[in-house]
Formats: sequence, C-alpha cells, structure tokens
Amino acid sequence: MSVRRVRSSFRGSLRRYTSGESMRKPRRHFQWIYRDNEWRIAYDDGDEVSLMYAKFERLPMRDFGAEVRATMDVDQFLIQAVLLLDVQETSLEGIVDKMLHKVLDGREHLATISEAKEALFTHEQVHLLSRTIQGTYVREGGGFDYDQSWICAVCALPSLQKRHVAVARLKHPANMGRTSHEVRFFILVLTPSKEKGTKNALETGRTFATIFADMDFRQKLLEVHSEAEFKNVLLKHAQDLAAEQSNPANRFANHDADIEFPVRKCIIGQGLYDDIRRRLAHYVSDYIDGVVGHRTIYKTVSTIFFLYFACLLPTIAFGALNDTNTAGKIGDVRKSIISQTIGGLTFALFGGQPLVILMTTAPLSLYIKVIYNICEDFQLDFYAMYACVGLWNTFFLVLFALFDASKLMKWCTRSTEEIFALFISIAFVVDAGRDVYKNFQENYYHMNCSRAFNTTDLGQLVNNTALLPSLLNETELLQHLQHTGCHRENSLLFLLLMLGTVWLAVSLYNFNKTPYLQASKREILADCALPVAVIVLSFLGAYQFREVKTDGFHFNEVGEFQRGRVEELGLLPALAACGLGFALSLLFFMDQNISAAMVNNPCNKLKKGAAYHMDLFVVGILNGFLSLYGLPWMHGVLPHSPLHVRGMADVEERVDQGHVYEIIVRVRETRLTGVISHILIGLSIFLLPYPLGYIPTAVLDGLFLYMAITSLNGNQMFERITLLFMEQAAYPPNHYIRRCPQRKIHAFTICQVVQLAVMCFFGFAPWPYIKMIFPVIILLLLPLRHKVVTLFIDQKYLEALDGEHQ
Repeated sequence: MSVRRVRSSFRGSLRRYTSGESMRKPRRHFQWIYRDNEWRIAYDDGDEVSLMYAKFERLPMRDFGAEVRATMDVDQFLIQAVLLLDVQETSLEGIVDKMLHKVLDGREHLATISEAKEALFTHEQVHLLSRTIQGTYVREGGGFDYDQSWICAVCALPSLQKRHVAVARLKHPANMGRTSHEVRFFILVLTPSKEKGTKNALETGRTFATIFADMDFRQKLLEVHSEAEFKNVLLKHAQDLAAEQSNPANRFANHDADIEFPVRKCIIGQGLYDDIRRRLAHYVSDYIDGVVGHRTIYKTVSTIFFLYFACLLPTIAFGALNDTNTAGKIGDVRKSIISQTIGGLTFALFGGQPLVILMTTAPLSLYIKVIYNICEDFQLDFYAMYACVGLWNTFFLVLFALFDASKLMKWCTRSTEEIFALFISIAFVVDAGRDVYKNFQENYYHMNCSRAFNTTDLGQLVNNTALLPSLLNETELLQHLQHTGCHRENSLLFLLLMLGTVWLAVSLYNFNKTPYLQASKREILADCALPVAVIVLSFLGAYQFREVKTDGFHFNEVGEFQRGRVEELGLLPALAACGLGFALSLLFFMDQNISAAMVNNPCNKLKKGAAYHMDLFVVGILNGFLSLYGLPWMHGVLPHSPLHVRGMADVEERVDQGHVYEIIVRVRETRLTGVISHILIGLSIFLLPYPLGYIPTAVLDGLFLYMAITSLNGNQMFERITLLFMEQAAYPPNHYIRRCPQRKIHAFTICQVVQLAVMCFFGFAPWPYIKMIFPVIILLLLPLRHKVVTLFIDQKYLEALDGEHQ
C-alpha cells in the first residue's frame, strides 16, 4: 500500500466520524425504565436507582405495670410460641423466609407468605425491612447509638385471621441493614389489617421490643439451651418487669446504684460506715458469683491465670528494681512475692471493691529510692525511716477514709483518669526501654566489641586459620569474642524475646477480631494471650537459645525480715518522715481512687456499688503492716484493675459506620479470682529459683509493653491524639466529633498532652528529690481541669469531651 492510499483512507475515516449521526450525543450507560408502576434508572451493569423514604419516630416503651395488654401479649405468645433457636441462616431473606414458613402453615401458607414479604420489605430485590422497632442509646454526654443486637419487624396483612409472633435466635450475628450489623435476635410480628388499636402490629411489636431492650435479659436468652428454658426466662422477665413498673417508688425516683442508708448524727466515718454496710450485704454473693452462671467457671479460671502472670511477673521485675535501688535492703524477688501475696489476699478478702488489683508500681519504687538516698545522705537507719514514713502514710490514709476525703474525687473527670492511665502506659514503656538501653550498653556497644573486631590478634587468628574457615567461624572466633567480653548476640536475643512477647500477646489478645476458628476458640485464645506468650517466649529463650546468655533476676535464698525500729528515730527524722508520709499519702489517695473509679466506670455496669472509703481504709492498714517489716508498698494499679473487669465481663460487638467496638453486658463481681490467683502467687515461692529463673528479663519487659498497649483500648485521650495525624474523612463517628468543632477537640487534646508532659517530667526526672513533688502534681490535675482548661474550652464542649463515660 502506498502512502497516498493510507492518507486518503485516513481522511475518509475522519469524515465518517465528524459527520452524520455520530456527532449527535455521546452514548449513555443508563436508561429510564418503567417497572412496577414507577420510573427507575437502569445502568448497563445491572444497578437500578430508585427513591426511598425513611421516617424515624420515638416510640415509648410498654408500661407492664399499668397496661394489661402487655402481659396478655406475652401469655398468648407463650401459648402459641413460635421459637427458632440457633438459626443457621445469615441472610435477611433466608431468616425471614424460614420464620414465615414456620408461622404461616396450612391454610395461610403460600399466598400469605408472598404477601407478607411484599409488606415486610421495601423492594422485591433489595431486602430492606420497611417497618422495624429497634432500641437506641442516648447518653448524657450527647452520644447516640442503635442497639444492633436485636430488631423487631412488624407488618399488617389483610388475609390474616389472627396475630402471629415469632422469635428467632441466630447462631451467628447477621447484618440486616445500616443500623443492624450484629443482630442476634429477630422478632417478627404479623397481625390482621383490621385488628383493633391495642392489638395492632405496632402495639404488639412494642410489647416485645420493651422486653428485648434489656441487655441482661438478652444475655440470659443467649445462654438457654431449650425452648422451655427460653419461655421460662421470658415469662419471669415479664413478671419482674411488671412488678418493678408497678412500684410507685420507681415511677418518679432517679436511678441510683448505691443503697441509701439513714444519715447518722456523727459525720466522722459516715462514708466508711455506709461502704461497709453496702458491701457486707453482698459478701456471700461475692464468692457465689464466681462459680454460678453460664460460662462463669471458664471466665473465672481464665482470669485467675491472667492475674497470676500479670501480677507475678511485674512483682518479680519491681522486686529486682527495689533490690538494686536499696542495695538489697528491701524488695528482692522473694520479699516482693510475699508482699504481693499478703497485700493481694488481704484486699481480695476484706476490700470494698474486690475487682481492684493491688500491686507495687514504678512511682512507689522511685519513692522508695528517694527514702534510701535520704537515709544514705543523713546516715539514718533505712528500715526505721521506711517504717516511719509508712506509718505516717497509714495515719493520713485512715484520716482520709474517716473524713470521706474520697468525695473529692467527684471533681476527678474522665480526662484526669485518662491522663493518669496514659502516664502509666508511658511508665511501662520507659521501664522496658531502660532495660533495652542497659543491655545494649553492656553487650552490643561494649568497648571490648570494637576492640575484638579491630585488634591485631584477630588478624593473626585469621591468618593462622586461613585453611580452616569453618573452624574459624564456629569455634575459634566465638571463643575469641567470648574471651574479650563481647556478647552482641545477647542484645539481639533480648530484643527478639521482648518484641516477640508483646507481638504474640497482642496478636492473641486481638484474635477475637479475626475471622479464624470459631468464636468460642477465639475467645479462649484472647483470654489466655498473656500466659501463652510468656510461656512460649520463655521456652524459646531458655531452651532454643540456651547457648546465648540471657539476663535473669536476683534471688536471695535466705531473706531476713527485719522490723523497723521506729522508736530509735529522733524527733527531726520523725518530722521529716511525716512530710514524706503526707506526700506519699497523696500518691496513694489519687492512685487508689483513680484505679477504683475506672473499675466502677458506669460502662462496666457493676451492680454491687462502690466502696472508695472502705478501700482506702483497708489499703492504709495493709501498708502500715508492710512498712513495719520492710516489704514493698502497694495500692490499686492500672491497667490490671480494668483488665480484671474486662476478663470477667460478657461483651457485645457493635458496628457504627464501619467502626467496631465492644459494649460490656455484665460483669461477674467476685472475690474468687483475686483470692485464688494470689494463693498461686504465694505458692510460687517454691518455684524459686527454678523454673521461674528461666523467665528472661526481656520477657518481663515484653509484658510491660503488652500492658501499655492493651491499656490504650478505650482511652479517648489516646484516640484524640491519633486524630492529630489522621485525615478528617477517616475520623470515627464518636459523639464528641459530632458535637464539637475540630479545633476545640484538638485544643482540649493539647491541654491534656501538656498536663501529661508535666507529669512525665516530674515522674521521670533524673533528680531524686524532684520526684518527691510528683504526688502533688497528680493532685493539681483536679484544679487545673476545672479552673484552667475552662478558660480555653467552652463548657458545652467540655460536656461532650469530658462528660460521662461513653
């Protein structure tokens, strides 16, 4: 073909594309169609566009105490009950179809089923329920959420002759729409179109929706195994609801979890007296609730093992730290285990809130070091000074308990708790980081390592063994490096074990969020995350890498318990101990009450009431005894206490705009977990020096990092910090994001970060005497929140950012 023919061909093609019908309009990928008496847009790929009208109305709950129809509806349902337990279907269409075939049989079968589907769904292909009843949560801080674990669908059909109610409990949570991502119970109500007003579909659905709105009731229904048990639980709940709503005192009284007692004339000890009376009424049930109930024994056993490892390993670590800080005078591993056993058992048996876990902490270890330095500087008897400071601390704590000082904690808002919790997480990370730095300085960056790789001896060694490279690599070079004191492999193994521990523990802890295995097996792995990680990585360090030296902890075979002779102190040292004891009591007061407040968080749904004054009193008396015999102090600790609650809880998962979060349904409030776990900790003395000696320090540091990471769950301050590095479109649909401008959210977060930075400065300062101000800094968080932060953030925004726990 010639060039001229190609050019003419191209011109002809151009003329065809630029003339005639081809230039009229571009081709559309959709068309308008008329179907089912309405216009729709149909795309080439099969999608159709139509309009949907949605209307939401607030529906009052049934009054079982005043409305007779409510009880009659339940009775009729029990007579003609249609129950489907453990339905395997996961699609909305399959669930509804199975329920309709179960409800509509015989004369009302095929035609009515087709009619019911048309009434239940908004579209013949897109299965979206047209009329539903669902629970909602409206919180004091402005948060709004749908209860996505159940849904009630209602419809009226002209062909029906009587009402039908069916309840299906799904084997697996099903996604039934935008506000129903995790449905476990599906209630179907079908009524005749000409039913009277008190028996129509909406009123009947309102009856059963009121019953299923109770979270505890739904949890009980999940635990039953037969239709008879299901009916009995339903009937009992309806009777209890009618009795409770019939009580005139409940119609106008505000709900208060605490029992009100008559006020005595003497105000001294009033709060302590009320706490003792309140908790004494539940003392027997504190043990029964640890063994009775569905899956309670499993929860109790798994939490016992969690507390055993979570308390024992930090006790060993802080015992080694106290032993180093005080030159062996206090808190070696053996004494620390004994102290933890005494303290944990005492509080589990006699404490007001047994879910609070007592332990020694990093701030207490630093305070003990300050006392030791003072004794060394002024030539004082350490045991006597330690005991005197501890007794003054006990004196002030008892005063705080008698004069109801814990009522000041009403000024402690969620932001203060979150700042302190985040400080504890940072303290765990700092402790682990210090051990890593120390190990690398002693091994990897040791000066002998640089000499070993640059010395002429190594060059001579290489020349003399040039013909034996394998011998050089595996034997002579290793002996040469060990002879010079270079142990870089120790540091690498330290890092491997620490990171491996935290990685395995966190992965197993979050295993519930994965699709692997069954839900029950995922929960077992999540509950046993910490023990499994510690055992696996300790085995790797002690056996698989047995040729590499790993750091362990110091242990005294024979430890002495020397009573502090307070009477031998002079007047000036006693006065100085009074000042130290008062500052220490402030630390105890804030730490203990913040830990208890996070346990008594309304989100945890505890039923037996708080006991702040009683807790403080027991902690004060306990630490007075520990002080006399040179044992480490202890108080309520984070994050062990909230994690203890989480371990004994049943939870529900909810989905909001793609974000999954958990809601606690109930918590088993028992003393058994604390008692048994600390008995096991006491028996661990017989495991010294082995097999506990096989646990490397790196695994202990991995435990610290695991505690730091898991304690961040639910910390809104940490969530707001992450917002600073997140694009706005990816913000989670939290209540404060809906109610506050972005700049106000970031301003409040910066205020919290500044307070946290001040706490870190005084808490981690290299000067011992500066650390003595740390308890005062914690106490100052309260006036800072109410007097300084309010200058930058309006009160209406603070109610959303720092109101009740959401």
